[in-house]
Amino acid sequence: MTAMTDEIVQYSGPERVFSGVQPTGNLHLGNYLGALKKFVTLQDSHDCLFCVVDLHAITMPYDAGQMKNNTRQIAAAFLAAGLKPDRAVIFAQSSVSAHTELCWYFNCVARMGWLERMTQFKDKAGKDKERASVGIFDYPVLQAADILAYKATHVPVGEDQKQHLELSRDIADRFNREFNAPGFFPLPEPLIKGPGARIMSLKDGSKKMSKSDPSDLSRINLTDDADTMARKIKKAKTDPEPLPASMDELSERPEARNLVGIYAALKGCEDQAVLDEFSGQGFGAFKPALAEVVIESLAPVTKQYNEWLAEPDAIDEVLAKGGEQAAAIANPVVAEVRDIIGFWRKG
Repeated sequence: MTAMTDEIVQYSGPERVFSGVQPTGNLHLGNYLGALKKFVTLQDSHDCLFCVVDLHAITMPYDAGQMKNNTRQIAAAFLAAGLKPDRAVIFAQSSVSAHTELCWYFNCVARMGWLERMTQFKDKAGKDKERASVGIFDYPVLQAADILAYKATHVPVGEDQKQHLELSRDIADRFNREFNAPGFFPLPEPLIKGPGARIMSLKDGSKKMSKSDPSDLSRINLTDDADTMARKIKKAKTDPEPLPASMDELSERPEARNLVGIYAALKGCEDQAVLDEFSGQGFGAFKPALAEVVIESLAPVTKQYNEWLAEPDAIDEVLAKGGEQAAAIANPVVAEVRDIIGFWRKG
């Protein structure tokens, strides 16, 4: 192996965005605002790849009979939100073998101590980590391979994934130095800021909105009809105080802050602008206005989503074409990695 170099050379390739969503059930408002809506904006300004990360989905118990359908559901949500196959690559992770191959090479670069510090492994494995799968422990390395197979420079992530992106940067940096390939991989940067970066549960403002929450009232699903959305907003947990004049006054009111944030994200304005409009009013006035904005924003997405789901062959065509486009980018990168590592090849 080539001696590790301390030389730091900046990556000079093109900017590229990569992100993925697991096929583990219906998407909700938090996914839409925290990810899908941002994806749609990014496709107009960046070279983008958006992936259904089905390899990650098998690190936890899953229904093999539903995997293909769940993958189509996420792809349909991408398309319904406004992603265009002629402007962004939409594909299934498992259809591009470069992800798993590069993951193995990165396994030999990453260090156990790095992975042992990952807080999500501790959360998912719980007290009985000895019985957790190796995949649960190792999936941050696969995430690094997902990103770096395309030499992605930017990744839209939530705060809960920022630690994993730091690991991707550590792996990229160590590979570049360990194999004396300065600047080969970029050190990807997070894209976190913006409206809707973290949408919380409608029943508990201290918890992130989640499709795994046992209470369906905790989230607005993309499949909900208008009446259901309005009912969930009406039942959302709040407090008895009216909305204040400044965001500082919401610091100890998580549920109120969450609803204000949802309104602002859907309207494309700052949270303070919402308070400027509704300051002094109670939730009896604010919730109906919020419900109207939610329905107005999501109804077109829900309609498109259902139309795409009714055409599984059309979804499959998008995924197949996207897989070919993704492989055309990733395969040459991995081939060059093999050469850098020093593997034999004919000629």
